[in-house]
Amino acid sequence: MINEVYAAAADRYAAGSMPYRRCGRSGILLPAVSLGLWQNFGDTAPLERSREMVRYAFDHGVTHFDLANNYGPSYGSAEETFGRIMHSDMRPYRHEMFISTKAGYDMWPGPYGVGGSRKYLLTSLEESLRRMHLDYVDVFYSHRFDPDTPIGETLQALVDAVRSGKALYAGISNWPAAEAARAYAYLAARDVPCLLYQGRANMLDRDRMAGGELQGAADAGAGFIAFSPLAQGVLTDRYLHGIPADSRAAQRRTLPQERLSDELLGRVRRLADIAAERGQSMAQLAISWLLTDVRITSVIVGASSTAQLADNLRAASAPPLTPEDMRRVEDILA
Repeated sequence: MINEVYAAAADRYAAGSMPYRRCGRSGILLPAVSLGLWQNFGDTAPLERSREMVRYAFDHGVTHFDLANNYGPSYGSAEETFGRIMHSDMRPYRHEMFISTKAGYDMWPGPYGVGGSRKYLLTSLEESLRRMHLDYVDVFYSHRFDPDTPIGETLQALVDAVRSGKALYAGISNWPAAEAARAYAYLAARDVPCLLYQGRANMLDRDRMAGGELQGAADAGAGFIAFSPLAQGVLTDRYLHGIPADSRAAQRRTLPQERLSDELLGRVRRLADIAAERGQSMAQLAISWLLTDVRITSVIVGASSTAQLADNLRAASAPPLTPEDMRRVEDILA
């Protein structure tokens, strides 16, 4: 029942469970695996299941919860769900939690509900705080670079969000490397250094790792937090033996069936063999592979159940990939 009183696990920070990594050159430590609420936390998901996953994550050392204004479905509903869980369960632990949100993609109708304008970003932050029943977020991101808004307007909105106390840190997400470098310089010059760059990174989408975003963040002293580590479910055991009827690919939600070629699935099966030799699931191997790179501060995972979340979290404390493991993986991905 939603009225049941929650008490966090006493051993949630036990040594050897969830490791924490320093975020760039800041004083912040983030869990190696963070929980993202992009899907499965909106108003189409049962509240009790969402609540169970947030509790389980926190009980197992996950302190970072990642949201955005338009996460759902529907838009805003993931923040509303999280706000209900904050109110019912997590309020006593707010000082132990690191909560982020973002704005940049479409949120509401009209010219002021999308992009990088000061009006949109700061209005969106106010609305996010209201939905989540929070006085501040730990990180407020510009969710994307907006070429139609002067870069200084977008970045000054982040500066002012921090100076107002409604965000403790500023971050950028999905910005091209060249524009990200300009953002790091602008924010640092105003004594609001960029804490985090959030970008897509996984075994099948390594552009951020080779194209400058990852190294650019490291050079600027910002952390890098990876989203979509499982390539929307491709890097799991889900599709090794066909396309399940209830999968994203079958329902054509965010993963086109056309992407699941025989060649791609053949590679994933070979990767799964390496995972099995290591005593891991395919998903765990994919997360472990990312965490091998010391420039990555944290990996954001989503989950549709506590069992799936538990499987993903085990990657955080798994033995690191050996040089031979890495060579074999690279041979498959080449």
